Amino acid sequence: MAQLFASETYRFNAAAAKVYSILADYRNQHPHILPRNYFTGLTVLEGGRGAGTRFQATMRVLGKETDFRMLVTEPQPGRMLAETDMDNDLITTFTVRPKGENRTEVEIATRWTRKQGLAGLMERLFVPSLLRRIYRQELRQLEEYATGLRPVAPTQTDNRQLVVG
Repeated sequence: MAQLFASETYRFNAAAAKVYSILADYRNQHPHILPRNYFTGLTVLEGGRGAGTRFQATMRVLGKETDFRMLVTEPQPGRMLAETDMDNDLITTFTVRPKGENRTEVEIATRWTRKQGLAGLMERLFVPSLLRRIYRQELRQLEEYATGLRPVAPTQTDNRQLVVG
């Protein structure tokens, strides 16, 4: 099975620890950086900060809404968050790299297995460029939120807790 990959990297003036804290806080801060024209909801199912967080995100692309159930891990605490889709092999990572005092580089990268046949061909041709466009917008919103350039309205959130028996 062929793997597909999409990523974007962006540098801006903000402390790496602050940026990582925003990314890791799925209840209160992360929803502020999600592009509202693509992400229509984020529901924290368990946890809410960093490793162990489980959430559901709803994306709307080309008029179709899709739900993703994700589990967050921290392969490199303080530097890298990974969101693993609980229904397939898709993994999105957020890597935060300090680049001097009060300067940070952030990379969002996603890897997944391509579908078979014509659907797989269409996916290979269109999805990576679409994801890069979404990530560019998300990284700009992260910069705006982290630096206070302008308040960013959060994507609709539902902070209900899922009780796991």
